[in-house]
Amino acid sequence: MRPLRKPQAGSYVITYSISSWEPELSPETREELLEDLEGGRVIYFPELAFSFSEEEKAFFSPYWSTEKAKNISFDPVHGQLKGTEAAGSRRELLASLLGRFASQTQRLIRRLFPSYESGLEQGRTSFRPVEIQGRAMSVRKDDSRLHADAFPSRPTQGKRILRVFSNVNPEGKPRKWRMGEPFAEYARRLLPRARPPAWLEPWLLEKMGITRGRRTLYDHYMLALHDLGKEDEGYQKQGTREAFDFPAGTTWICFTDQVIHAADAGQYLLEQTFLVSPQVLRYPDNSPLGILQTLLGKPLV
Repeated sequence: MRPLRKPQAGSYVITYSISSWEPELSPETREELLEDLEGGRVIYFPELAFSFSEEEKAFFSPYWSTEKAKNISFDPVHGQLKGTEAAGSRRELLASLLGRFASQTQRLIRRLFPSYESGLEQGRTSFRPVEIQGRAMSVRKDDSRLHADAFPSRPTQGKRILRVFSNVNPEGKPRKWRMGEPFAEYARRLLPRARPPAWLEPWLLEKMGITRGRRTLYDHYMLALHDLGKEDEGYQKQGTREAFDFPAGTTWICFTDQVIHAADAGQYLLEQTFLVSPQVLRYPDNSPLGILQTLLGKPLV
């Protein structure tokens, strides 16, 4: 039997030979997965593909996204679909497709990380049918710039951002990523330039409807790091530590609030977001919350 885990020296990407969305895993493999994930690695499944039916293959066109949104978003909890031109039966089919991806990724995460079960919250599902290379975006919204994820309008209040990606490109084109330094180095580099929040700022943002929920100190500083890093031209030119192409028909997972990453090229991607409570982490000191609290010397949530 082939070994499941296949590390490569000096790489952030750890390969696991898993080909099922509901894999049967040993306790030892689950422990390795947990250590890799919380250690800031990208867990890569080159044999795990998400399949489209013949009817669903009609969605391999940028036509289905709106000009404003680009990405099509699905709320698996309420069944709401946004950012698409699809209507009628086509809209129902697209919602069904994204709902199936949401279900499969949820089963996968529960199998890989059963210790997260009590603190796992499923977020939005997205389909990204537009080529990312050459898109005109503002600096802060440009995901071809190195960054750690932070939500400006949806504070996580200390919860981790865990994402599952599947490259479903029908023409075999890869999703091209770059990765930067470990999060602790990224934070030490940028944190001295981050201003503290103004008095009543979190309260006002919530009252005015700019944020959905209270922005904690943790959310404030994570967003500051996100923006400062993207706006730093010197860092963007020199910050890449590794480039990796994820082929079509593959899936990968990481904590995108911890892995410094950028997407340079690729079209037709499915992505599922989960929030993970800090209470269920095995190595909380390795998390962005743990690192920032150590650097700032105070609790942030």
